[in-house]
Amino acid sequence: MTAPAPRNLGLNHYNLRAPRPLLERLRSFYCDVVGLVPGARPPLRSNGYWLYAGDRDVLHLSEAGADERRDPGAVSTFDHVAFSCTGCAAYRAALARHGVDYEMATVPQTGRVQLFFTDPAGNGIELSFAGESG
Repeated sequence: MTAPAPRNLGLNHYNLRAPRPLLERLRSFYCDVVGLVPGARPPLRSNGYWLYAGDRDVLHLSEAGADERRDPGAVSTFDHVAFSCTGCAAYRAALARHGVDYEMATVPQTGRVQLFFTDPAGNGIELSFAGESG
């Protein structure tokens, strides 16, 4: 009997690690601005949060250890993470209310509206709206 071929089932979550003060700012930002909701998290060794979109934990925030450092000279190819959303006008108002600068684009042929901005750590975020005008 042959084993089934492996297959990718889709994105599970992404993780951001930061010192405690930045971690708290990221949690507030992703909840207040992006619209994620804190939810259940197993009792892991590090402090942190699991943030949910609907019933899925899509962003894990983990506290970095005091001696943990990221290599400032490291090359990264990460550009942004994208969330499928509804309520483009309400999101634009929320971004303005929170003083978040953003760029808006429309995908040719599909008409999908995209809002691009960065979180307090400089990570790129896209909010993507199908069937909505900007």
